[in-house]
Amino acid sequence: MADVAAEVGVSRALVSLVFRGQPGASPDTRERVFDAAARLGYKPDMAARLLARGRSKVLGVLFTARNPYHIDLVEAIYPAAEELGYDLVLSATVPTRNEHNAIEALIGHRSEALLLCGPTIPDEDVTELGARVPTVVLGRHIKDARVDVVTSYDRPGAREVVDYLVGLGHRDIVHVDAGNRPGGPERRRAYRDAMRAHGLEDRIRVIPGNHSQEGGSEAARMLLEEDGPLPTAMFAANDQCAIGLLDVFTRAGVKIPEQVSIVGYDDSHIAGLSHIDLTTVRQDVPRLAQLAVEAADEQLRGAREPGVYLKLESKLVVRGTSGPPAS
Repeated sequence: MADVAAEVGVSRALVSLVFRGQPGASPDTRERVFDAAARLGYKPDMAARLLARGRSKVLGVLFTARNPYHIDLVEAIYPAAEELGYDLVLSATVPTRNEHNAIEALIGHRSEALLLCGPTIPDEDVTELGARVPTVVLGRHIKDARVDVVTSYDRPGAREVVDYLVGLGHRDIVHVDAGNRPGGPERRRAYRDAMRAHGLEDRIRVIPGNHSQEGGSEAARMLLEEDGPLPTAMFAANDQCAIGLLDVFTRAGVKIPEQVSIVGYDDSHIAGLSHIDLTTVRQDVPRLAQLAVEAADEQLRGAREPGVYLKLESKLVVRGTSGPPAS
């Protein structure tokens, strides 16, 4: 601003008034100030201006770098945040960086509110975090916490998978679960309940897994090493796990879906690639992102107390990795 003031021949204080839209300068002076600023390439520091007002207008987003579904969420959060005048700061968890460190980095970068994509930290840690800063959790079921939760109905989605596979004629349907990771318990219970509802209680089998490709690969290798036939269908906890199954079975010469049908969950962007063509359960990512940003904004504006629980419907998307059993 001092350079602009020297160029125009006015005081720095007057230039400040012009940039802030305050009275005190004639129309001619305002025009000359803006012309000089354009020639000098000057732009007001919006971050500093917001901080001077006690606001950063920054939302901090926690996500897992290796999770394609989280990447899809981040891409959808950007336009939703921009529409409400927010910028984003991203902080990723990787094998060498845990969630607590990633979250503290977001707070250190003056994030006004936090959007946590599928966090795995204990419920009590989430509650404590919500007491420090407005927090919205995406894709994880947390009850009685002072945070907002935006997620999908996992149980109907998982039930739809089993209903679909049974409708194709499958009876030996195995579930590779995600343990206690986000969505894991709900999808596991829904699988068990659906199998019982179809009179297939004696066919229930859950293989411990996680939300990674490695988890699916290990499950597939374990089944290949067992004596006896392979299951005719497998329901994976998420798309990454399903791709791990698909990779190991394909390399072993197992025909998909003729010998084994595979279904995932999330419908991340990789599921629709032509060489994967994964049958999966689609979550409404753009709507989830929009609701999460709106929830954070409502907390920041003091429009309501935290603790809102928002759930969206999911939908089965049938592709090339599923079909009727060969028999």
